Amino acid sequence: MNRTHRFTLSALAAGLLTLAGVAQAQTPPAQEKGPFSFFVTSVGSGQGADFGGLAGADAHCQNLAAAVGAGDKTWRAYLSTQAINGQPAVNARDRIGTGPWYNVQGGLVARSVSHLHGDVHEEARIGNALNWRSALTETGAFVKRSGDTPNEHDIITGSTPDGRAFPLDAGDRTCKNYTSSAEDGAVQVGHFDRTGGVATALSWNSAHPSRGCSLPKLNSSGGAGYLYCFAAK
Repeated sequence: MNRTHRFTLSALAAGLLTLAGVAQAQTPPAQEKGPFSFFVTSVGSGQGADFGGLAGADAHCQNLAAAVGAGDKTWRAYLSTQAINGQPAVNARDRIGTGPWYNVQGGLVARSVSHLHGDVHEEARIGNALNWRSALTETGAFVKRSGDTPNEHDIITGSTPDGRAFPLDAGDRTCKNYTSSAEDGAVQVGHFDRTGGVATALSWNSAHPSRGCSLPKLNSSGGAGYLYCFAAK
């Protein structure tokens, strides 16, 4: 074998090794998997933002989870309530357990309450793993996002970005604590797909208030009355 052929084969081998190294470097690490403990509801209440209160919303999550064989866990709707009618405010972050939470396919959504809300600077900088790919329904289906027909990316939360209740001077942000399906009123919603036309659109839990409490009003701003459900234990 002459010198030219030896050089060509050596260069080819080196090139193949380089390509193999690049391919290996670009291969993502195996995704962490865990037990099913988070979903977006596949259906709403049928009454807009009226779930019969917090207990009714929790029951909605529990029933949907039971229908897919996960009823042995305690499921809670990610909802805050305001301090009205003599009842104290309730913070969504305080009622969903401690995590970690995984979707129906085992994909990580958040490791803890702090990670979910970005309480620590580093957690806020990186963000949780809740997005349109991970925010699956209890059946494993994708939810229609911005750009789909219809857009259903508004998820009812009634919460501030840190997962807490709005003060009363902010106005109604819970559709009377999830007991109203009126044309007026409002409930705070988040965007599971982290997109939209407002400054806060990237927020998964506190993007904007709805235009009203009825299902048509929720529809009009890109929602279908869906909830986030977390396994508290």
